[in-house]
Amino acid sequence: MDTIKPIKVGSTKSDLKEELTVAEMAKLWATYMGNSMAKCIIKYYLQHVEDEDIKALLENALKLSTEFLKTTEEIFKKEDFPIPKGFSEQEDVNLGAPRLFQDEYYVHYLRYAAKAGMSIYNVAIPLVYRRDVEEFFIYCMDSTMALMKQIKEILMNKGLIIKPPIIPVPDKVEFVKHQFLNGFFGDVRPLHALEITHLYDNIENNVTSKALIMAFSQVVKSEKIRNLFLKGKDFTHKHIETYMAKLHKEDLPTPSFLDHLVTKSTFSPFSDKIMLYHKADMFSMKIRAYGNSAAVDGRHDIGLMYTKSLMTIAQFVEEAAKIMIENGWMEQPPFAVDRNLLANDE
Repeated sequence: MDTIKPIKVGSTKSDLKEELTVAEMAKLWATYMGNSMAKCIIKYYLQHVEDEDIKALLENALKLSTEFLKTTEEIFKKEDFPIPKGFSEQEDVNLGAPRLFQDEYYVHYLRYAAKAGMSIYNVAIPLVYRRDVEEFFIYCMDSTMALMKQIKEILMNKGLIIKPPIIPVPDKVEFVKHQFLNGFFGDVRPLHALEITHLYDNIENNVTSKALIMAFSQVVKSEKIRNLFLKGKDFTHKHIETYMAKLHKEDLPTPSFLDHLVTKSTFSPFSDKIMLYHKADMFSMKIRAYGNSAAVDGRHDIGLMYTKSLMTIAQFVEEAAKIMIENGWMEQPPFAVDRNLLANDE
């Protein structure tokens, strides 16, 4: 497998007086935090991987995360921006811990992580204006897409994934009838292609997420966090079953669960801090995914289904945030100036 080659980005500003905009600052901060976490996780995966193709894939992913961190840090230093603490090999990962996942899981995990990264970079590109920052995010997007191509090749070549369903090509152009929105009673139309696509993608994401939170619940030290993880595992399973039922009703295939790829180990390779942050981050990404899914939906029942899912996930993220704040684990992103506080400062 070819290594994704780095390029030199972020070394010069287009204008020495050009400061970072809020969008540039925010997306660089999110990129640093995400890749700081990913670097720790992938380093642990590399301790136990046996399949040479999957090992090369993990090595490519680690090189990208390391490079993204280095470039983000260079930009921050030029702006005298405090480098986020993020996560470290010394505090947040035990590379000597026993195997927690089978090799196959690493490929599914990287696919999920690549999707998450691309969502950050894709949103950032039209929002940033400074040339060095723009070049950096374009490179992040291009190289993550190249990694995604490698991930898909391994998934297909090793028979680790079922591609999305095939439906018949339409015979002709048709226009929507009045029953298009109905989903509860009477004449309920079949799912259209966009609805099927997002249901399938959400199932893929959720089976990966469920396996990870199940593994975390086995090894986490805090009883409070374990209970939250178990709650997240249960509602994620219910979401998967609900989404699968929609596709099965149309006689369409669905992705399979990945729970069997988690070992029986109860020895934690990760700090409680990084595991809680990771799951809060994954569930936050689902909020965006479900919002995108609801935006292209036309049936009332599916819209209501996503609304209920969003409410459950938002509650989990809030509970996770409270625990992180209680433990002093939640790093604060850059804030706007509190003008009222300045005006009242004596």
